Amino acid sequence: MNRNVILTCALTGAGDTAGKSEHVPVTPQEIADSGIAAARSGASIIHIHVRDPQTKQGSRDTELYAEVARLIRASDVDPVINMTAGMGGDLVIDPENPTTQLEGTDLVNQTERLKHVEALRPEVCTLDCGTLNFGEGSNTYISTPDMMRAGAARIRELGVKPELEIFDTGNLWFANVMYEEGLLDDPPFYQLCQGIPYGAPVDAGLLHAMVNMLPETAQFTSFAIGRNQLPWVAQSVLAGGHVRVGLEDNLYLSKGVKATNAQLTERAVGIIEGMGSAVASPDEAREMLGLPVAVEERASRHATHQSFTDSALTQEA
Repeated sequence: MNRNVILTCALTGAGDTAGKSEHVPVTPQEIADSGIAAARSGASIIHIHVRDPQTKQGSRDTELYAEVARLIRASDVDPVINMTAGMGGDLVIDPENPTTQLEGTDLVNQTERLKHVEALRPEVCTLDCGTLNFGEGSNTYISTPDMMRAGAARIRELGVKPELEIFDTGNLWFANVMYEEGLLDDPPFYQLCQGIPYGAPVDAGLLHAMVNMLPETAQFTSFAIGRNQLPWVAQSVLAGGHVRVGLEDNLYLSKGVKATNAQLTERAVGIIEGMGSAVASPDEAREMLGLPVAVEERASRHATHQSFTDSALTQEA
């Protein structure tokens, strides 16, 4: 069992959930405020997607990421900032004519997926470790071995820690290959995602099988979506891992009761502490993940967020 647990709150995601709960943050101010509240409630890491304020759908706009980061860094909390780099992998095909891309396709190369990471240098960013049939219909998430190797190499060049998104056992196999090839620095940071159709199902036996496949030096988080999110906090701690909650993966605190990110974080803190473990502070999380801990070492990242935002505002003017 893990005695010192990193707690991630995934604030908003990119799914079509903004119309399903009034608590799903959309604008940069709303996302930042929700992240700040989650950090005050105990989150060690906040995981950031951004949304187009007009359409409320997921976005890859670097200026939106910069504003969220600036607002969080200007607050009284200092969580580890983890930005998604998974946007730009959606391919929706016509099942009758598979060479035809349908509405909803947002497919770009790995360089484009990392543009905001290159501009802003967050402490952590995600790297999706495989192609996946994403839900019903004909939506496929595309992440090929060539793309993953290119992404891992570029993320390392930028001085950012990749969080390896593992949706199924084949994803884990290839992430281990990248580690063996020297593309990932110690400790590699894996996230074992369960319950996302159609990747790994929510199954404790499968979780333990995947944990047994991890490199000896690895740190890992696991999470499950929907009603399994909060029970999985205990499951992941028991398996020796860290945990993730948040509105990206689950909208409810209990049946019929819509949650905020702060409430989900508070509930996760209670589960972790009730098991006799402790929630890692942001700096403890940085130590475990091999990130800069000293404030002066992170000052340049904070300045980058502000500088990019100032430059964008000047160009608009």
